Amino acid sequence: MQGKLSEIDIRSILQLIELGQRTGELLVEAYGSAASGVGNETPLTGGTFRHRPPLAQSWFVFFRNGQIIYAGDGQSNLLRLRDYLRRYKLDTALDQAPASAIATVNAPEYGYLWSLMENHVLTPTQGRSIIQGMVHETLFDLFSLHQGSFVFELGSGLAPQLMALEIAPLMAQIMKQVQEWKQFHPHIQSPDQCPAITDAALLRKTLTESSFDILERWADGKTSLRQMARYLNRDILTLARAVYPYVQQGAVQLIHGAPEEVPPRSEMVEPERTPRIVCIDDGASIREAVELILRQHGYQAAAISNPLKALSLVFQLKPDLILCDIAMPELDGYEICAMLRNSTAFRETPIIMLTGKDGFIDRVRARMVGATDYLTKPFGEGELLMLVEKYVGVGHPNCPDPDALLAEALQDELQNAPDSTFISSTSYR
Repeated sequence: MQGKLSEIDIRSILQLIELGQRTGELLVEAYGSAASGVGNETPLTGGTFRHRPPLAQSWFVFFRNGQIIYAGDGQSNLLRLRDYLRRYKLDTALDQAPASAIATVNAPEYGYLWSLMENHVLTPTQGRSIIQGMVHETLFDLFSLHQGSFVFELGSGLAPQLMALEIAPLMAQIMKQVQEWKQFHPHIQSPDQCPAITDAALLRKTLTESSFDILERWADGKTSLRQMARYLNRDILTLARAVYPYVQQGAVQLIHGAPEEVPPRSEMVEPERTPRIVCIDDGASIREAVELILRQHGYQAAAISNPLKALSLVFQLKPDLILCDIAMPELDGYEICAMLRNSTAFRETPIIMLTGKDGFIDRVRARMVGATDYLTKPFGEGELLMLVEKYVGVGHPNCPDPDALLAEALQDELQNAPDSTFISSTSYR
């Protein structure tokens, strides 16, 4: 089942899944506003330059027998789970939690949640409360959405299962919240807005001391309404209703904060190390252009044309980011991504899929196998660098000959492959 939200709404989709008692996975994708800025880049695959497409936002909902067992966004990071753990003063527990093999592809936070319960850091009651909150906020976003595309895939279901929520009463509750939320416009527009106190004296006159202390603690212009709701164990509507009068009075101002995204891996990679990137693509023009651009901007870059050889080379190189074409002979990008995700070594490595012009189905399948992001062909230099910098940070253009370092890592493989046509010669000059 797939289509556009202009043809069928989220509520109807959920009703069909409930009536059919389906087990599987729903992916919904929407686009934000187009990025600004004009560049003069030359496309990597011919034709005229296209501006970077609007940033996509996506959500997953998992079902078993027509009931919801988990829901989350497509960013596949742990920021949201950390917020929920903070209410129990357990947010730092994630730093020591071992990665779980459960739901590592599309729902890493679900796997980590189970890991915390298995290690008795989190109780099952707390786990159920967190999942219920995650489902509520995901559906709140989806019911507020009017444009986008969706795909529902039948599957074996997310396991193990901690809880199951009936769809009909959940929909009725959240649809009511969405309708009430509209009453706060235009003063409150998004759960991602960040409150900041602008008139503390006025607030002290109208709030109790404990209420003022809570607001003063979180209304710092950096913490979003959604984050506050997670910390305080309240739904977003209750929180908005409490803040709304003070926004109207001008005592609290709402700031549009940046959307949550994956923390740059540059923070996790040693500063001295040049980010290492592998591009797997059977098209020579793409490989050469990607590699040239990345090397010019201070990255170590290897371009591999043979997908069968790619897996062994990737394990040899241990890259910080992988670019992978989808349409390749013998082994396609979906299979490569799924295989890498099944390895603990690459469970968290950003994998960016290179998709064709008819990109939605490609993107859906890429998300299903655990891809972090995607880049639609043809793409320009600016689009490529924007995504690379998002996940591994900026390159080190002043670093002496980064390709020499890469050549050292490839030396063993190249000695065993005298006909090295499967890897670009510029990778080991």
